[in-house]
Amino acid sequence: MDLECASQETVKQGLLARGWPPIKGFSKHVKTKVLEFFSLLIKLGQDDPRRVVHSLKAGLALTLVSLFYYYQPLYKSFGVSAMWAVITVVVVFEFSVGATLGKGVNRGLATLLAGGLAVGAHQLANLSGRIGEPIVLGIFVFLQAAVSTFVRFCPQIKARYDYGLLIFILTFSLISISGFRDDEVLELVHKRLLTVLIGGSTCVIISVLVFPVWAGQDLHNLIASNMEKLGIFLEGFGDEYFKMPEDGESKEDRPFLQGYKSVLDSKTNEDALANFARWEPRHGRFQFRHPWKQYLKIGALTRKCAYRIESLNGHLYADIQAKREIRRKIQETCTTMSMESGKALKELSMAIKTMVKPFAADIHIENSKSSVKNLDTLLKSGLWDDETDLLEVVPVATVASLLIDVVTCTAEIAESVNELATMLKFEVVEPTVSPEKPETGQPKIGIS
Repeated sequence: MDLECASQETVKQGLLARGWPPIKGFSKHVKTKVLEFFSLLIKLGQDDPRRVVHSLKAGLALTLVSLFYYYQPLYKSFGVSAMWAVITVVVVFEFSVGATLGKGVNRGLATLLAGGLAVGAHQLANLSGRIGEPIVLGIFVFLQAAVSTFVRFCPQIKARYDYGLLIFILTFSLISISGFRDDEVLELVHKRLLTVLIGGSTCVIISVLVFPVWAGQDLHNLIASNMEKLGIFLEGFGDEYFKMPEDGESKEDRPFLQGYKSVLDSKTNEDALANFARWEPRHGRFQFRHPWKQYLKIGALTRKCAYRIESLNGHLYADIQAKREIRRKIQETCTTMSMESGKALKELSMAIKTMVKPFAADIHIENSKSSVKNLDTLLKSGLWDDETDLLEVVPVATVASLLIDVVTCTAEIAESVNELATMLKFEVVEPTVSPEKPETGQPKIGIS
């Protein structure tokens, strides 16, 4: 008996010994994931503290509209319809004022219009008798749903009023169908419209008055920041490209050479911010009918320049590099083009940030254009003899061609920024120190 008990105890200990390590490993894995999740939340808050404020604002809005349930006199007035105010806050409250206002207006107008049409449809359906009423209501529901859904495919409508059409379909269908079983259709519409207006108004008031986040300001800063990132890359590109590996420094892990990458995928964000900004009232330096389309035009030209820069960045790390002697022949001219274009973009970025006309940028662009002419003169003069391998020349010629494209793109960006400055009447401030103008004459050719 003792032997049997000892044997069973040994088996239990063996099973426990085999089962404990996986359990311990799983527990450690869960702990690691939880810590990573909280680290991510902390980073999100540190990257943009406005996210934390927005979360608190959303909680405040929900708490306020919840009083319609908690406070008995208010609950008696609205009953279970008060839940629509809570639902409205959940779906309408957004990060920026423009997004919140846009959704609130869409939801309010759609509810009002759909409610009115649903009452009219219900009255018409009543004229057809008890048997014909559901048939007529079904036809009305079908027609409005089909037409509204088709209209949603229109790009202009989808950009600004897609949410409103969804609410229109939902409200019309709910009131029409509910009205078939409930004779108090007007009371149903009244309560729904009033609770939606209360919820939407709560969202808009809190969004505007409590640490507001303006989509227009974000778009303004984003456009300026994107140009600055391109300028930083171009200012450093010349020195990095013409620096040979034996110079002793690696080109890897240079942060200023990677900042431009975020510009390549900025279109979706810019379009969304511009759409939200159109809903916003006048605030700060931004008027009600601010030329947001001009910002989108500048953003598109900036991305066009960023694509050229992406190609230039590829040549920094290319496996096949031209010899030092070949590079030196156009090093000075290409470096000037890159440097001056970068300075021009940074000046344009600063001009947008401060809303001051970019006089200095025009001089940098003229410098870069002069370098393009000098490069053309160099190429026509015959830099390479007949014995030079063309395959060794191609990488350098490609970089020079891309830099010429960058100069052209920079000039187009400057033209668009000047158009924006004219529209908004940027402040005129003469530069205290004039940028250096290009030297006349042909640049020196590096000694091979």
